[in-house]
Amino acid sequence: MNITAIGLIILAISLLIWSFTKDKEKTIKGLNVAKNMFKGIAVEIISILALIGLFLTLVPPGTIRSVLGDTSVIEATFISAAFGTITLIPAFVAFPLASSLVDEGAHLVSMAAFITTLTMVGFITAPIEIEYFGKKFTLVRNVLSFLAAILISLGMGLIL
Repeated sequence: MNITAIGLIILAISLLIWSFTKDKEKTIKGLNVAKNMFKGIAVEIISILALIGLFLTLVPPGTIRSVLGDTSVIEATFISAAFGTITLIPAFVAFPLASSLVDEGAHLVSMAAFITTLTMVGFITAPIEIEYFGKKFTLVRNVLSFLAAILISLGMGLIL
């Protein structure tokens, strides 16, 4: 565990103790609400993490490295951006997936493109968006979002 995680755990425990001293009933009620919320999403999180594990098991690391790591950064970025555009998974799943892919040899820039397009571009949800906002708006928003995602990921490459 790194120092940041340890610090956050100590802070959380300290605030929990402080909350108990202020109002024990509200603290217990809040903990019960948190427990119920966690129960509601635990199955989803475990299922998605299992799917990520299955994906990483079925797709050999060499394949990931050759497609997203050994190619040029620009090529890998556009490939990842294309996958992010057509993928519909929650962002809280995309981050561990991207981390695993980087560990397997993918470029960090390409994973930034994947996550950014995943959250900004809605190819799968376009029919619903067209219904409510129109074709022109949906097309312009998605194209601009895709271009912005590419620029953001390249900027991340310069920063990191």
